[in-house]
Amino acid sequence: MRNWILLILTFLSLNSFAQELNCSVSVNYSQITNVNPQIFKTLEKQVTEFMNNTKWTEKTFKQNERINCVVFITVNGFDSNNFDATIQVQSSRPIYNSTYSSPVFNINDKDFKFRYVEFENMYFNPNSFDSNLISVLAFYANMIIGIDADTYQNMGGAKYLDAALAIANVAQSSGYEGWVQSEKRNTRYYLINDMLSNTYAPFREAMYQYHLQGLDRMAENQKTAKEKVIASIETLSKVHDVRPNSFLMRVFFDAKVDELVSMYSGGPNVDIVQLTEKLNRISPLNSSKWSNIKY
Repeated sequence: MRNWILLILTFLSLNSFAQELNCSVSVNYSQITNVNPQIFKTLEKQVTEFMNNTKWTEKTFKQNERINCVVFITVNGFDSNNFDATIQVQSSRPIYNSTYSSPVFNINDKDFKFRYVEFENMYFNPNSFDSNLISVLAFYANMIIGIDADTYQNMGGAKYLDAALAIANVAQSSGYEGWVQSEKRNTRYYLINDMLSNTYAPFREAMYQYHLQGLDRMAENQKTAKEKVIASIETLSKVHDVRPNSFLMRVFFDAKVDELVSMYSGGPNVDIVQLTEKLNRISPLNSSKWSNIKY
């Protein structure tokens, strides 16, 4: 009897810990006809297992610490196991003392071609390029973890962003788009190189200020928390001062625009005049959204 109890306790202990991601995956193949849809369903299942079961870091995560994220793969073309697709990746993190989950990362990557054979093993080796599917997924897994860590500790995601850079460097010789320097600025190459550049350090500082010093204090003092978020936008504007309309700024506001509008359209009054002026200057593409910030 005692041995059974020990066995159960050991099982519960092991299962109280998990990998880093809680990832939901959706594969849209509505544009593909005259193909057995089972391959797309299998792809969805295998990508889900790959993202959730791979051990991405050396840290131990509890079940409730896993990072919630979503991967949308849209297949635009398919021929003999060759896929022409796009991949959208989103992640969020819980806000302290609330039931609210804040969007952190939202990117739509259109450079996503890969070869996939149904039921083939999906295993990530950081030292080799085995397939573009695996490398892109591993890259974004580390991006999610790195950016999430930055929201809890200033520059706290460096190790994981370095891992994403290493994946990008290994993939550069693969010949697939998105990994090398090009005229397009919205690629994986620029995403990770900008994230780790000193020029864009205020972006990562702003992520920490916005979340840990701002949103996480909403339950304690809404006015102070909202002022901290405004301070984070001021920090973010330093990026705009040296790199107007940069890719990272678009990545930030793709995740945060609706949240900001909602945050400053009610609750304790703060100075929204300077805030909206700043937002219109650094993110003019969202000017129609900023016009909705009013008391």
